[in-house]
Amino acid sequence: MGNTFGHLFRITTFGESHGGGVGVTIDGCPPQIEISAEEIQYELDRRRPGQSKITTPRKESDTCEILSGLFEGKTTGTPIAILVRNKDARSQDYSEMATAYRPSHADATYDAKYGIRNYQGGGRSSARETIGRVAAGAIAKKILRDIAGVEIVGYVKRIQQLEAQIDPDSVTIEQVESNIVRCPDPAMAQTMIDMIEAVGREGDSIGGVVECVARNVPRGLGMPVFDKLEADLAKAVMSLPATKGFEFGSGFAGTLLKGSEHNDEFYTDETGAIRTRTNRSGGVQGGISNGEPIILRAAFKPTATIRKEQNTVTRSKDAVVLAARGRHDPCVLPRAVPMVEAMVALVLCDHLLRQRGQCGKIELRS
Repeated sequence: MGNTFGHLFRITTFGESHGGGVGVTIDGCPPQIEISAEEIQYELDRRRPGQSKITTPRKESDTCEILSGLFEGKTTGTPIAILVRNKDARSQDYSEMATAYRPSHADATYDAKYGIRNYQGGGRSSARETIGRVAAGAIAKKILRDIAGVEIVGYVKRIQQLEAQIDPDSVTIEQVESNIVRCPDPAMAQTMIDMIEAVGREGDSIGGVVECVARNVPRGLGMPVFDKLEADLAKAVMSLPATKGFEFGSGFAGTLLKGSEHNDEFYTDETGAIRTRTNRSGGVQGGISNGEPIILRAAFKPTATIRKEQNTVTRSKDAVVLAARGRHDPCVLPRAVPMVEAMVALVLCDHLLRQRGQCGKIELRS
């Protein structure tokens, strides 16, 4: 219940933060898609812990094992199973959390729902669960590139009050990966890094915003009413740990404009294609993609588990003071970038296959 996502391109993630491992099964992947363990590993390396001085020091290689669904470097059309084994779990760091609830974490709500929880690293509520999503997202990205030439680029837009000025139409993955905070604005990136380091030394945490753009998305993706493309994207992104907000296109800023200022006027370009002069709609109108770049933003709260002392209660409702041990990100944003990209890829891939199945055609941008 709640562990499966998608319609035609369907994934189920499994595993806990401090169990034997985590992973994903993928059903509905088209056959004969060339994919390698190296391509999946590239995305997992962007997500893994211990990759820089501003992420959790937990040392995991996050090496993927492809158990099924591939033969001679191509997908077979059968379920793909991918496993990543946990190597550097330190379960003893969580002994206090066996009874004391971490403020703003899932401890109390998991207890309320199930009457039992895995307190070691948060179990399923840990961001380590997203390994399966990122692995599946790597395959979804490959399908989108092969069939439609879709390119998905995420990046850190804001850390607390520090906001970068970035052009979504031209930002590249090379610019994003040029620094450890994954902000393609070099000057602002260094300021962000300094802030994250300072907050980490205090035993505290901060949040921010990841922006993501998908370019060359075919026209016609998305379904009317309940399965609108932006609605599915919102659910996908908001299912990520620590997300607290979602914006699409102009977002909340669009409420400050009049209709005459907000509307995206149409024109016909030199190839004869219908385009919009602006993109305040974020690439989707009426729940269906219009061929313009899809632009969205996700807000991530400060990491809940911190070393500072906080007041809380135990399962027996006794008041206690908790200073959490363990290894945690002072800011989740740099590692959240590939997670957001993966969820966007999963939605677009699913809708691409649904469009091909229902209408028998994919309308590519000229």
